[in-house]
Amino acid sequence: MIYNFDEVVNRRGTYSLKWDGGERIKKSGITERYDADSLPLFTADMDFPIPQPVTDALRKTVDHRIFGYSVFPDEYYEAIQYWFKKHHDWEIKKEEIVYSPGTVFALNVAVRAFTDPGDGVIIQRPVYPPFTSAIEGNGRKVINNKLKVDAAGVYTIDFEDFEQKVKDEKTKMFILCNPHNPTGRIFSNEELKRLSNICAQNHVLIVADEIHGDLIRRDQVFTPIAKLAEDDQHIITCTAINKTFNVAGLHCTNMVLPNPNLRAKFVNAMGHQVATPFAISTLIAAYNEGEEWLEQLKEYIDGTMEWVKSFLAERMPKVKTRIPEGTYLMWLDFSGYGISPREVHDRIYNKANVILEDGKMFGEEGLEYQRICLPSPRPIIKEAFERIAKEFEDLN
Repeated sequence: MIYNFDEVVNRRGTYSLKWDGGERIKKSGITERYDADSLPLFTADMDFPIPQPVTDALRKTVDHRIFGYSVFPDEYYEAIQYWFKKHHDWEIKKEEIVYSPGTVFALNVAVRAFTDPGDGVIIQRPVYPPFTSAIEGNGRKVINNKLKVDAAGVYTIDFEDFEQKVKDEKTKMFILCNPHNPTGRIFSNEELKRLSNICAQNHVLIVADEIHGDLIRRDQVFTPIAKLAEDDQHIITCTAINKTFNVAGLHCTNMVLPNPNLRAKFVNAMGHQVATPFAISTLIAAYNEGEEWLEQLKEYIDGTMEWVKSFLAERMPKVKTRIPEGTYLMWLDFSGYGISPREVHDRIYNKANVILEDGKMFGEEGLEYQRICLPSPRPIIKEAFERIAKEFEDLN
């Protein structure tokens, strides 16, 4: 079927964090202003209706009218195996799959299970803020392997620095984000193999957050690091339907742990977790029947990104950005305006009343940047950029 991604669905009054969570959002420090006229584009949450087969599966689940404790049927694991074999040529064994109610939850479990207080965990800033909180909040030490960025805005890994930090005897874990949030890089096969080898040689565990791996540009290829590794026994992979199919509220992450010892330790640390029947029926329908929707979604997001790039070139030429290889995020560099990050924030959040995420949330490396999430109908995106451009007209 043909999906209409231009359709604007009113999400206010539906318990949406993005559209109804104004007080919580203000308390979190993201913005000072949030009201009925705000356009929230700060969180990785789509404003598109989900695939029709998923809606049908959820309706069937509701119609049963009983929502007791659930078990994972064979179809659940088979759907995961089918999807990753077809889309990423990655063969996953059933016993390697462990359900988790969320990716951030799983990261916290992994940090507690596989490191000790005071141990070092490597991340690559600018990076998704919950990586930092998962480390520091559990009494571990953040070790930053800062990504390098060139004049074109392309981010790459500083391998000399990475290898030096991995060799520190206190370094026990590396949390990889690929595709990278917020920069949108899909790391090359060569980069991933090198990361894997360095960590394996130094007995450092890799926890790979790959939940944006299906949200890539149509001319790009994403390959899981565990598929590329010479030996995958030191790798734990986070996968999820949440981002791919816009079902984050159903809490369905699946961890892949090839190493049985690590798997047993992770399961023990996580404790007893049971998915809802809604999550189970959603995953089966999404992975078995959601491809048509996803292909149309990617084409639509590609078009939105092309529009943003053209709009900025014409109306806000001092903003530097590039179309990311993966994710539905854009990383906007406002340094060309020569004003403080505080003033950039004020013009966007308080005057234009568009809610993004300040780059400083991703580390000091993002101080001059703003992150915008683009999976919304294009009329909303266009209005947001028109508002922002108006507040910077005097500086062009």
